[in-house]
Amino acid sequence: MKPASVAEWYDVHRLFVRYTTSLDACDVDAVVDCFTEDGWLESPVLGRFEGRAGIREFALRTAKVRATRGGQFRHVVSNLSVEIQDDTGRATCYLLDFLTTANRTELLSPGEYVCDLVRVDDGWRFSSRTVLMDRRFSPPHQA
Repeated sequence: MKPASVAEWYDVHRLFVRYTTSLDACDVDAVVDCFTEDGWLESPVLGRFEGRAGIREFALRTAKVRATRGGQFRHVVSNLSVEIQDDTGRATCYLLDFLTTANRTELLSPGEYVCDLVRVDDGWRFSSRTVLMDRRFSPPHQA
């Protein structure tokens, strides 16, 4: 793989922003659309979610925290690095994952996203996303 061009980097950055803002807004369909049909996501806190049905289940957990606890997540990404080979790629970035409930904001953990990418007709999609956290924490309670 080789470093992405500026245009490729920008398009992948847009995918990361679309994913994080959709997750924070509890737009489940938009989160699912960020992945390929057979894509998967693995979190050290929540486990592995495979295919569009699994990604939907993952996104619904965030929506449930918001609906039942009034919680607001903010996923902040930075230091995006992208390498491309034809229509596939690999991207990594740093992650800060915040949760605000009852007027209290906590950093759940800093971490990193490691993602495999596939270029499709209308842009890029994640074929895999591994979440690496710098410290362990318990998932937010949903009730």
